Amino acid sequence: MSIMVSVAFLNPLSDKAEQIVRDIGDLSKIYDKNSDLIHAVDTSKSQSMSDNQNIPENYVELAIKRMEWYIKKKNDKNYNYKDYAFLFNREITRFDVVAFFILAQAIGIKFNSNSRESKLFVDLQGNIIEERLEELSISERRDVCQKILDELILQDNVKWTFLEEILSSKKISLHELILDKGEIILDKEDFLERFSDKISHRNPERMYELLIGDPVKELIMIKMIMQKTEDYVKKVNEMSQKVEPHPYLLEVGEKISKILSENIKYYTTSHGGMKGFKLNSEAFPPCIKLTLNGVESGNRNDAIVLLLTSFLSYARLYPSIFRDNVSVKISDVDPELKITQNEILPLIYDAAQRCNPPLFDDDPQEKLNITAKLGFGVHELPEIKNEGESKWYTPMSCDKIKIHLPALCKPDKTCKKIGNPLSYYKSKSWQLNKQGDNKEKSSKDKDKNNVDKSKSDQDNVNKVINPSPDKSVKNTKEADTLNGSDFN
Repeated sequence: MSIMVSVAFLNPLSDKAEQIVRDIGDLSKIYDKNSDLIHAVDTSKSQSMSDNQNIPENYVELAIKRMEWYIKKKNDKNYNYKDYAFLFNREITRFDVVAFFILAQAIGIKFNSNSRESKLFVDLQGNIIEERLEELSISERRDVCQKILDELILQDNVKWTFLEEILSSKKISLHELILDKGEIILDKEDFLERFSDKISHRNPERMYELLIGDPVKELIMIKMIMQKTEDYVKKVNEMSQKVEPHPYLLEVGEKISKILSENIKYYTTSHGGMKGFKLNSEAFPPCIKLTLNGVESGNRNDAIVLLLTSFLSYARLYPSIFRDNVSVKISDVDPELKITQNEILPLIYDAAQRCNPPLFDDDPQEKLNITAKLGFGVHELPEIKNEGESKWYTPMSCDKIKIHLPALCKPDKTCKKIGNPLSYYKSKSWQLNKQGDNKEKSSKDKDKNNVDKSKSDQDNVNKVINPSPDKSVKNTKEADTLNGSDFN
């Protein structure tokens, strides 16, 4: 009989989970081989045991497996659930909680709280909760979800402002919640008391299940844990500036960096996304061509900083971002930033200089903002040491361009088929390449036809000059020799 589901299985920041971490003691044991952990993995339902590399033997290996699972699940077409089934075994709870804190602290120490690594870790936690819920029975799900919500939300009547931080981070939207007088309605009895007399021709209890029920409660629970995870990483990052980090956590940070870089490069390369291509200005959409020629002051700043910077960087380095949907940094594609510094930035700066008035003469701060939009924080120039202080922005959609930069939106027939300047560039590049291939094929076919015609003409001449060999010649090799000798 399986053990009862602990709230720590879903919420590693619960009081129960914190007690588990305290019981472990210091960090000196996290690399020690743990027979209890190995047994929990070994006895996990559906767990594949064909490859020993899939079996974590200590807390650090389990922490890395957590990261590896999410990266493969998200990107690997050959992902096999059975390789990581142990992550969804409730008996692994006490080991998993420690692994969570190892990851959270290592990431908080080594990386910026806005870094790709931090965001991936937060998303990982949300995703692993969703997957674990799927492994539970309906009654278990309801029970553990309610316990976690009771712990997360202490008051009975919850104002929507209680979730203000989550709402502002866009982890959840107001339209996903049921509100009454500014209060979030989650409890069934509370819903019936407030709305039963207002619901006609419908069963109020059925309406509760449709509008709220388990899905909304689980959604709020997951998003709140994700937000608390993000807050915890940020807190660790701030504390690491004041306290000397444990060397083991620094080592784990290096392992995280390595596994993430290796896997991101592998999966994006396998999709064909990491290979940068020389820019083809013929494939630029009208809005980009207009921006490159210089923009008037009314549209200038957003056109250069928001539109052109993101477009040129992705078009040159990673045009397949929307197809692959893989989180990358510029250094994944341009490790030494040579392309960024020698090709991309000069194009952006030249366009800025063509503006009326010149952008940097009028507003020098925008040069820092360009660096920030490339993912290197507010600095004069991109440097690897600053990467992750901000995010690498993708190009704004065509709808946003129409609203915010209407003077640049001059659509052509290709624009009607797409919704983003980068998608235009990909589509147009493909069309131009196809046209080029067709021209090359046509040219080769023409040359081939000329050769064939010439050969045919020569054959006709040869037939006149050299009659066919006698039909009595049976041996093919001999015939070929005879035919060959006839031309001498």
